[in-house]
Amino acid sequence: MKPLVLINFKTYSESSGDKALELAKQIAQVKTKDYQLAIAPSLLTTKELADKTRLMIFAQHADGVLSGAHTGHIPASELREIGVKGVILNHSEYKIPFLELSQIIELCKAQWLITLVCASTISEVKHVAEYHPDYIAYEPEELIGGNVSVVDADAHIVTKAIRVVQSVSPKTKVLCGAGIHSREDLQHALALGAEGVLLAHAVVKANDPKKFLERMLS
Repeated sequence: MKPLVLINFKTYSESSGDKALELAKQIAQVKTKDYQLAIAPSLLTTKELADKTRLMIFAQHADGVLSGAHTGHIPASELREIGVKGVILNHSEYKIPFLELSQIIELCKAQWLITLVCASTISEVKHVAEYHPDYIAYEPEELIGGNVSVVDADAHIVTKAIRVVQSVSPKTKVLCGAGIHSREDLQHALALGAEGVLLAHAVVKANDPKKFLERMLS
């Protein structure tokens, strides 16, 4: 399987409302044979982008509920119904208690959604691996949103995270996140054994997101 490059739109002004579709269309124009491109739009624009682009769509969250009387919640079943292919869970900006997280992962798996769970420490990586998600995104919290990538800050800790995951859940793939912002960062992450990267502001806030991604994936 190709390395995954997942772009988290978060709720930046540059990727919200009407701008979400414009950004998604720019990303969809990027041609690559070597990577699987995916986006995680804000929850309010998820269905529109699933309907109007051919990109793989991840949701930024899901809740541990089935369809029913759950005002304000996000059921995995509805995400699947609107064309979502995967879900980001436990991002540092939206942490989930471990017991609840395990339930959500199971509900997502039941809907054939790809599960990508974020972890910010080696201890958390190990705990999350015990739930056997499809991906774990290792993102040291202090580096998220910055210009220093995790692969530059401490390459050793990245390889350690990968070894931990392989020992606990061999089928789970590891992504690098936090500060990834260049082709060199991407290549370094892959060289260390990661199977993709999780991006956000580096793409969303780029002057020309399409050109930025083309350079990164060249």
